[in-house]
Amino acid sequence: MDCFPPAPRFPVGEARPAHLCVVAPCYNEADVIDRFHAALKAVLVGLDGWSHEMVLVDDGSRDGTLEQLLALAERDPCVKVYSLSRNFGHQVALTAGLDAARGDAVVMMDSDLQHPPELIPRMTQLWREGHDIVSAVREQTADSTFFKRVTSAAFYRFINLLSDTPIVPGASDFCLLSRRAHRALRRFPERHRFLRGLLSWVGFKRALLPYQAPPRAAGHSKYTLYKMLVLAFDAAFSFSVTPIRLATRLGLLTVLLSLCYLAYILIRLFLLRDLVPGWASVIFVMVFLGGVQLIFTGLIGEYVGRVFEEVKGRPLYLLKHRPKRTRTVRSERIDHAPADR
Repeated sequence: MDCFPPAPRFPVGEARPAHLCVVAPCYNEADVIDRFHAALKAVLVGLDGWSHEMVLVDDGSRDGTLEQLLALAERDPCVKVYSLSRNFGHQVALTAGLDAARGDAVVMMDSDLQHPPELIPRMTQLWREGHDIVSAVREQTADSTFFKRVTSAAFYRFINLLSDTPIVPGASDFCLLSRRAHRALRRFPERHRFLRGLLSWVGFKRALLPYQAPPRAAGHSKYTLYKMLVLAFDAAFSFSVTPIRLATRLGLLTVLLSLCYLAYILIRLFLLRDLVPGWASVIFVMVFLGGVQLIFTGLIGEYVGRVFEEVKGRPLYLLKHRPKRTRTVRSERIDHAPADR
């Protein structure tokens, strides 16, 4: 099907159909990728007044995902396939797709069909109404376990307790970005990325769209407990200095307790006169110096921890495949990955 069909109607003031780009990372999704493409394509071709393309990013899959993506690109000229040299993670794969995306609006979504493509028409409608960001907010997931629901709720409560940037509970990476929101998001150079938090941080006009997530069409979730913990730590450290300040406060508390212990030692020594010589003073010195070390470790870590990953200047990702031809667009170019030679 044509990616740029004539638009019979479009809003007053627009001289052409708006262009929508859908970005979706794919990691070991060989069992579902064809169904995802078919469902998404059916929605996109039905959008009145829109042309479209799909930027599908293979995140170092170990199954046949890349081969299936390339086959889709052969059949559908609207599909642009990018492949990372290894598995860099969901957030970096989304970033790679955002770097490649061009359009009046960009939709980020997962390729496992738990982000329903049927929400996209409503997203574009809210975009027409002037919203720069339209975030899909998951109210419930059909096949989620009790453990997943509890840990998800705990995560959002934890990050909102620590962070100065409020994160909408249940807000997923499934969202629509206006052109200026897309450009703003591409300006963030940080390595440990939490896109949901960045969307809250930019502060543009935002609409929330609740939805019920369906069960996975095939396969299993790629977000293991370990990956969820890594994402939680990235979110905490990217949007708050509270964790490192807690180390400083712990050091101060330790010093305070050591002083209390010193008072106890003096009471036993001068009033009760039953103190065994030597051991009390050694323990006091060790506890006091340990507290002081924690204080200074916290102070130094607040600076070093933020600088260490950035100063190395490594690219966020490397590409082993990109489309041979891409459209030339006059826009700000921000490269997180070096060009292929």
